[in-house]
Amino acid sequence: MAVATGPEKKLSNRQKIEIHDFDPGVTTVVAVGWRPIRGFRTFLARLMRTVGTAATTFDIAVATDSSGTSAAAVITHAVGSEPDAVGDELFLECSVENMRETLATSTHWSARISLATDTDEMVVTTIEADPQHPRTGLTADIVA
Repeated sequence: MAVATGPEKKLSNRQKIEIHDFDPGVTTVVAVGWRPIRGFRTFLARLMRTVGTAATTFDIAVATDSSGTSAAAVITHAVGSEPDAVGDELFLECSVENMRETLATSTHWSARISLATDTDEMVVTTIEADPQHPRTGLTADIVA
């Protein structure tokens, strides 16, 4: 059986996917890094429990700059069932239109999470999709 001559890049040119080790060491709400909204139309955040008790809050928020100024929640997960077993996952998704309805001057977005204990850990995946201009390198290997 022959091997393909080159990668298709149909998904990786149309989505920016990042995976984050979330271990803030506090129980207060923490942003998973503020990212520019510009250039994308849809946004998704996935939270997966790995260590500890549970997440207590989970939302997607927008702000007017990369430091989280004027942050406002766009969509909030009802976390009622709490991801309390290893591998439990929660998802949130919104559009750039939802973001601009919430904060008309928004330029950045982030998933925000609070944990039940300061020893809890999660893995957070962020996806920015439906780019105005698909291009190579949106999703790429990261090796330390």
